[in-house]
Parts: sequence; structure tokens; C-alpha cells
Amino acid sequence: MSVEHSHRASESPLVPLHCLRHAEPGPPRPAALPTGTPVWLVTRHADVRQVLTDPRLNRSLLYAADAPPISEIPNLLDDPGSMLNLDGTEHQRLRRTVQRAFTPRAIARWRPWVASVVDGLLDELIDRGSPADVVSGYTRPLPVAVISRLMGLDGLDLKRLGHWSDHALSATAYSAEAIREAMAEFGRFAAELIAERRADPGDDLVSGLLLAADEARDGEGAIAQTQLVSLVVGLVVAGHETTMTTLGNALVYLLADGREAWLRLATDEENACAATEQLLRAIPLGDTAALPGLLRRAAEDVEIGGVLIPAGGVVAADVGAANHDPQVYPHSLPADLFAPLAAPGLTFGAGPHHCLGAWLARMELELALHRLARRLPGLRLADPVEEIDWRQGLLTRSPLSLRVAW
Repeated sequence: MSVEHSHRASESPLVPLHCLRHAEPGPPRPAALPTGTPVWLVTRHADVRQVLTDPRLNRSLLYAADAPPISEIPNLLDDPGSMLNLDGTEHQRLRRTVQRAFTPRAIARWRPWVASVVDGLLDELIDRGSPADVVSGYTRPLPVAVISRLMGLDGLDLKRLGHWSDHALSATAYSAEAIREAMAEFGRFAAELIAERRADPGDDLVSGLLLAADEARDGEGAIAQTQLVSLVVGLVVAGHETTMTTLGNALVYLLADGREAWLRLATDEENACAATEQLLRAIPLGDTAALPGLLRRAAEDVEIGGVLIPAGGVVAADVGAANHDPQVYPHSLPADLFAPLAAPGLTFGAGPHHCLGAWLARMELELALHRLARRLPGLRLADPVEEIDWRQGLLTRSPLSLRVAW
């Protein structure tokens, strides 16, 4: 772990993510990335949604020959050949190879098994006694267990996975050389996994991915080995990182400023479903210092919110600000924690690049929050919020550890 990667209580304390101040919603305005590249910062809900759904604003142009630098140290998001950075028919072709495993109907079949994983982790947490670290005992192993089962990765080393994921999403925590080394090791792991599944297919996501890739070869054209490796790496990281981050930050809120909601979460899963949507909307995945928003580049002149974005211009869609736009969401937490959203939140994006694992993350969060509150209604933070040790220097931020008591 690098010195930047965690944030100790002896330093100036970081604000919990539910306490962050967000940019005031308004028309697109000039800003800059940490590289100095000028961007148009988009903050209003309707405008951010347009950025994410308008085909004239895409990801692939961010890596064109004439593109300005968008990151100081490249990470997993900066692979030009990944599904994230492809657009149009090529993007859809790759997306179709995996999306069947993540439909709401497909995810619903996993619910009983995920509930059993949640209950098993809670049994172990309670057996170890109070106080306990809820990150190492619950918020991290739950999504790792789910994505490991989905991809047939039983016995995956949690330390290796954490090492790879942290480097994959690094902003300032690691050097470019360290990131390249970790990503090369991660890629070798994915390539070996693909070779194993080709030789001995199973009932798992990687085997299904290879079957779909073979079907694509017969119809729409071959999917390159490098793209398959990128897909596997991306699925492993995305399959646990968002859920772990959101669950940890949600518990910081619920056990500190949202105590009144805790007992209501325990009553039934329907309440947990509503609360999950509000928590996903209101608590961002990270700060905007390293990345002010989801980036797109204009293929032609585009008008957004009454402002003309010239062709070639880079746009940063500030999802956190959009998710707090008072014109759409007039109430902040906790006033509406169990109310239905006035409009879909944008945490998982929108349009062609909408997060494939959104329904899986929702289900894990709903079950995790409901069953934890039901089993431990008296759960509380064992230490002051100011002493939380944060994962820092990454594109996401969540507690590195979180001591709780009951």
C-alpha cells in the first residue's frame, strides 16, 4: 500500500462522502482536468443525462490521435480497446456478449443464493464478537463472493484481488510503472482463466462469455483475445468495487447521521429497496478531485443546456451534482430515504454505457442492508467518524476499515 492510499486519523480528517458539497447546478461552464485539459463541466440532471445518452458525445474520441491528455497516470478506464471506450456497433457487439447474464430476470435467480451468502457472513461477524471491522468481515467479502461465484473463481485470493483493483482504479495512489505491472499480472490471470474455460467450460460467466464470443465469430466478426481479457478484468473489478464502496459509505451514513432510518431498514426488504435507490443517488462513489465527472468528447458541435460545445470539446458530466439537482430532488438525506425517486439516479450512468452490473449491485445492497439491520438493530460505530481510515488516492473512496459494535 502506498502512503497516499490510506488516510489516517492523525492527518486532517476527510469528510464522509454523504457530507460532500456538490457543484451548484447550472449551465455547462469551463473547468479543467488535473492534466490541465480544458473541459465543459455539466452539472444539471437533464444536461448530464443528455451527455450520457447523446451519440454525438462519445468515449472513443477521448483516445483519438488529436485528443488532449485526460489522465496524468493511466488506469483501467484508459484502455482504448476496452468496452468502456468503444462506441456504436463495436460497443454493442461486445456488450451483447455479457449483458444476458445481468438482466433483471437473470439477477433475480441469484437472490436466494446471495441472501445465503449475506446470512453466512453475518453469522461469522456475530460469532467473532463486538467490536468488529465491518469492512473486512462484511462489505468487502460479500461482493467478492458474489462475483467469484458468478465467474467461477472459487478460492480467489482477496489480497491479490484488492491489489489489482486498487491499481486498476488508481488516481494518485500508485506510479505509472506500478500500475502497468499490476495490470500485466491481472491480464495474465484473466488470460489463464480464459484458457482454462476454453478447455473445460462450465456454468459460469466466463464460459458464457466465450460461448457468446464464438457465436459472434460466426456472425458479426471475431472478438479479439485482448478484448476478452479486458472484459474479464473489467467484470472482476466492476463486479465488486461499486458494491463494496457504496455499502461501506452507506453504513457510515446510517450509523452516524442516519440512525433514525436504521430500524426501519430492518422491517422489510421493500424498505431496503427504496433506501438503496436513495443511498445510491445521494452518496457518491468518490471525490471529484481526480475526475470531475464522466468524460465524453464531442464528435460535432452539440448544444447542451443552451451552451454550444464545439466539436472536439471534452465534457465532464458531474453525476454527483446531477444526483443532487434541487429541480429534480428537492429533499436531501434523510428526509426522503424511503421515498421513491422523482427521477432515475445517474450513479450507474445512462445510455449505451449504463453499468451492466447495476441490478446485481442493487440486489446485493438491498439484502446486505436489510439483513444487517434486522440481525443487529443496535449496531453503532465504535469510533468517531473523524477517525475513519479511508481508501484514498483512487477514483472511488470508502472506509479502509470501519469498527462497529453492538
